[in-house]
Amino acid sequence: MRFLRKSLTGLFLVSLALGMLAYAGIMVRDAVQARLDEEPRSRPARERVFAVNVVPVVSGPVVPELSTFGEVHSRRTLELRAAVGGALLSLDPVFVEGGRVQAGQLLAQVDQASAQFNLDRAESDLLDAEAEQREATRALGLAQDELAAAQEQVGLRENALKRQQDLKDRNVGTAASVETAELALSSARQAVLTHRRAVATAEARIDQAVTRLRRAGIAKEEAERLLQDTEIRAEFSGTLSDVTVVAGRLVSANERLAQLVDPDLLEVAFRVSTQQYARLLDENGDLRVAPVNVSLDVFGTNIITSGKLSREGAAVGEGQTGRLLFADLDTPRGFKPGDFVTVKLQEQELRRVVRLPSSALNAASEVLAIGADDRLEVVPVTMLRRQGDDVLIRARELEGREVVAERTPLLGAGIRVKPIRKDAPKPAAGPEMVELTDERREKIRAFVEANNRMPAEAKSRILGQLDKPQVPVQMVERIESRMGG
Repeated sequence: MRFLRKSLTGLFLVSLALGMLAYAGIMVRDAVQARLDEEPRSRPARERVFAVNVVPVVSGPVVPELSTFGEVHSRRTLELRAAVGGALLSLDPVFVEGGRVQAGQLLAQVDQASAQFNLDRAESDLLDAEAEQREATRALGLAQDELAAAQEQVGLRENALKRQQDLKDRNVGTAASVETAELALSSARQAVLTHRRAVATAEARIDQAVTRLRRAGIAKEEAERLLQDTEIRAEFSGTLSDVTVVAGRLVSANERLAQLVDPDLLEVAFRVSTQQYARLLDENGDLRVAPVNVSLDVFGTNIITSGKLSREGAAVGEGQTGRLLFADLDTPRGFKPGDFVTVKLQEQELRRVVRLPSSALNAASEVLAIGADDRLEVVPVTMLRRQGDDVLIRARELEGREVVAERTPLLGAGIRVKPIRKDAPKPAAGPEMVELTDERREKIRAFVEANNRMPAEAKSRILGQLDKPQVPVQMVERIESRMGG
């Protein structure tokens, strides 16, 4: 009996399980069939409207500004070198890095012993040369006097010869007397030649004395110059840099001791492209004297000065491009040679141009203009300059219209937008409202009424807001997200 009872109980449980499975299958089939028989619900498609910032297009004259970077240089820089070698006996206290010196100031003194010895010897040689010149002058005078005396002897011998010949012609004198007179005349003439040679020798001696005197004078001047070269003086007022010596050090000839820089004559060298350089030329092809603004950023505190364009580089330079330009600084207070600065130049004025944010222009030089019914239109423009975050364009067909200030990949031709103008009055702070259709309002109302987990107070407040013509957008979006579409 126990076996029969257990068998019947097991059979009853199996039958019950099979019945429940059959009932569940029928319920699933009915639900699927009911779902298939329902009409598909589709939400009406709505056009998406984007809010964009717009700027008005107003053309007028604009002075473009060319911005680049440059380096400050001194127009007058001098290397201080030792002209002669030796020990540095003394240094001026200002002969240090950054020392301020005046023109003609004695900065350093090299040992003068050797230079002074050479000068003394040159002065002695000069005295010897002067004495030799005086002696040669006196010798010339004596030689000329002896030549004059010899010439007088020739005259006397000629008269004696004429007298002897006259006596011989009158048969008073003899041929021997005439011959003796002729020999005496010949000896007198030979003496004249000898004295002329002595005069020539004396004149040559004077020339040699003059040359020797001149050489001695040159040697003395050279010695004086070498003595002066032992003193290192400032050629102009300025500041010392790169000082490498101390007092007592041995220096060699032409060794660099320091560098003298004039801090009041500064200029800035900067490089521009060839296209930018062409815009800085006048009608004759010469570089315009354009005003320049130079600024040095020192951790947020800018040092600013003005200047003017002065000249251009003679050549492009190996491995370089563009043009190298120089500008003189008017008041270089605070600037030092080697500063890396920002240079801004004013170009010639452009007429009938528009300044827009650079984000309003794409790579194809096109902007998005607001057209009819607040729909976007693509308008090509001509870009003239880039000025930092702005661009200068020219487009006559955009005069008086509005363009999109910031382009995004979502914006294009034909898209409807909501323009946001900077000068437009701002609405009062509050939630954004939307007007619902009757079908949409009833669906939301039915969902709220069927929701049993919502508190009664919140449910009454939402139903009260649904009765109004306009409903907060945030509330509608939150409820529809819970509805599942």
